[in-house]
Amino acid sequence: MNAHANVLGFHEPGDGWLFRLPVGIKYLLMLAMVVPPLAAVQWSVTLACLVATLTFLLTSGIHLGRALRLGWMMWSILLTLALFHLATLAPVSAFVRPGNLLVAVLAARMLTLTTPTPELMDALVWVLRPLRPLGVNADQVALAVALMIRSIPYLLGTVDDARMAARARGLERNPALLLTPVILGAVAYAERSGEALVARGIGERPLAD
Repeated sequence: MNAHANVLGFHEPGDGWLFRLPVGIKYLLMLAMVVPPLAAVQWSVTLACLVATLTFLLTSGIHLGRALRLGWMMWSILLTLALFHLATLAPVSAFVRPGNLLVAVLAARMLTLTTPTPELMDALVWVLRPLRPLGVNADQVALAVALMIRSIPYLLGTVDDARMAARARGLERNPALLLTPVILGAVAYAERSGEALVARGIGERPLAD
């Protein structure tokens, strides 16, 4: 699977200041970057958080190319959003809407690029555990998040592989040749994930009498 399609990025050990921060502080820093632009919906706030997030990544030893390696699909989504709002004569929204999405993705990458996934999940379990009396199963929530982190790059990579295969055959304009392997790959991945969970005793339901 193509690694460049991984929106959230792969963790690699480093010695930058973000790598050394406690994981709980990283979560708070991510929220501090994501929430203000979503709440304010102003281009100046979006720009400030975008610059701040990139600065955090760059000053932690993550070079610009790696920080912005989001995959062609994510960049296509951002471009489509911008063009849509430009077409509707909303230039501010053409920057704010895709800009806020880009801030959210980069803020998430501050976590995933600098922290091993098990540490991220352990911190999430610790935060959610007090909610157990309300019926929240912290372990299952963390498992769902971990599956999401694994699934997103896999599915994006499936799209990229199908596109490259269709292009190699000169059939990149045929949507069936693009969508069919993507759908089949997604279904197969979901089935394998479900079987793995059941094998570990997760998700099983007692048979009705």
